Amino acid sequence: MARAARGGQGLARVAVVVRAGAAPLWWLGVCAAGIGVLVPGLTGRRIGLLAGAALFLVATAVTATVRRGRYRALAGAASRAGRHDVLQDRAVTVRTWRRGHRWWLLAAAVAALAASFAVPAAGGLLLAGVGTGLRLKAAWLGRVERDADALLWVRIDWLARDGGRPAARSVKGYRGTGIAAGDAAPGGARRRTAALV
Repeated sequence: MARAARGGQGLARVAVVVRAGAAPLWWLGVCAAGIGVLVPGLTGRRIGLLAGAALFLVATAVTATVRRGRYRALAGAASRAGRHDVLQDRAVTVRTWRRGHRWWLLAAAVAALAASFAVPAAGGLLLAGVGTGLRLKAAWLGRVERDADALLWVRIDWLARDGGRPAARSVKGYRGTGIAAGDAAPGGARRRTAALV
């Protein structure tokens, strides 16, 4: 990887940003599906659950695979992070993303519940599928990072311009660090610390 130009920037882990929405979408989806299945709806519970299962599978597959080419291109052209760059903690990245998307998450949950009056549980299972897809995409990014032996980071100011999407048009490139940098493992999960002996 080429060395980045001098001048520090705040950097957030790409995989952590992708993974940040996985848990809230999953749990909101599961809760919405659980409540929605109590409503008979227009189609009946059986059809609602079958439709929801299909939506779950489709949402998982699409979310996990969409824009992989863009991620690969940005990863392949990543420049080395500079010594003055500031690496954002995992918890801060997750909290910032969720705070910035809290109203979207709430609106999605309400829409999923409302959809249950037509097709029980389907909307909730769709949300859960998106959450599962995000977790799978983060895991895939973890494999990309392990193969390159480098962690991928994105400038925080670029994230802020386009709704916190790490592969948006406003993102001009990634930066890379050694595999041990930061407090998140490849794929964005919490880094496990070895027990002291």
